[in-house]
Amino acid sequence: MILDFITWDVDPILVHFGDGGIRWYGLMWAIGLYVCWAINERMYKRENCPAEWADQLFFWMAAGVIIGARLGHCWFYEWHQYGQPWHLFGWEFTYRNPYIENPMRLLKIWEGGLSSHGGAIGLITAAILLNKYKFSRYPQFGTSWIWILDRLCVGVCITGAMIRFGNLMNSEIYGGPTDLPWGFIFVRDGQTVPCHPTQIYEMLYCLVALAVTWPMYWYTDARRREGLLLGVFLEIVFFTRFCLEFIKNDQEAFEADHLLNMGQWLSLPFIALGIYLIIRAYKRPLSPVVEKQPKSLEPKYQKQQGNDKK
Repeated sequence: MILDFITWDVDPILVHFGDGGIRWYGLMWAIGLYVCWAINERMYKRENCPAEWADQLFFWMAAGVIIGARLGHCWFYEWHQYGQPWHLFGWEFTYRNPYIENPMRLLKIWEGGLSSHGGAIGLITAAILLNKYKFSRYPQFGTSWIWILDRLCVGVCITGAMIRFGNLMNSEIYGGPTDLPWGFIFVRDGQTVPCHPTQIYEMLYCLVALAVTWPMYWYTDARRREGLLLGVFLEIVFFTRFCLEFIKNDQEAFEADHLLNMGQWLSLPFIALGIYLIIRAYKRPLSPVVEKQPKSLEPKYQKQQGNDKK
């Protein structure tokens, strides 16, 4: 028997205790950040980078993506219409933002609200600061904020997929009605008709980005073309995100009358940046190699050194 739809009524809390518990969403964030760190640690070892770099990366990137995602959501999506328009310096405004009026609410992350575009901006900012104050102390590695993100984006593919799985468990950020057999009825969000499970679609394009960038880094010279990996990642993730927004529900009411919704407008700069980075990568010379020799070559290399000494 083929189902006409899937009834989705999953508890967003994995383990209950007291008035709260461990939520799937928070757990997926934690796992995603850890896997991303583990992948970059392996990359840094391959490229003979200082041992402390991976830990420094984890601290700066975790802070950057969480702060950026929170600020991004509160600034981009929390504009609401409250009664009569209000005026400031002669300008009339229809919408207000409660986080501007009460900045302390920014700290209440448990109330929800993280933006992937804000997280991306936070990662770029953190990479710039990390390179300036930490990695640039080792000029022999020729790092830059783009160099950092070229490697980071491979792990971010997994982090993004995990976060979208968390959105699915929260029954949030889904698409409009569909008659496709994999449509989900999100019971906990009050839905009674099948909708596009766009969380799963976004998980899939994150995994596609991983399937492309992983072999590019490990088996080609793409890692020596500064910006190429990051550019390819941005194109896959944000171009697909732009397209998927056409079937997603608007997150806020103010988006209803816009030609493009907020997610699409925010995706356009990243798409443009990706195209620029790919073109730039092929116009620049390959960066020098400072990597460990594969283990399969070490005995031959050592034997040759011994013969040279004789």
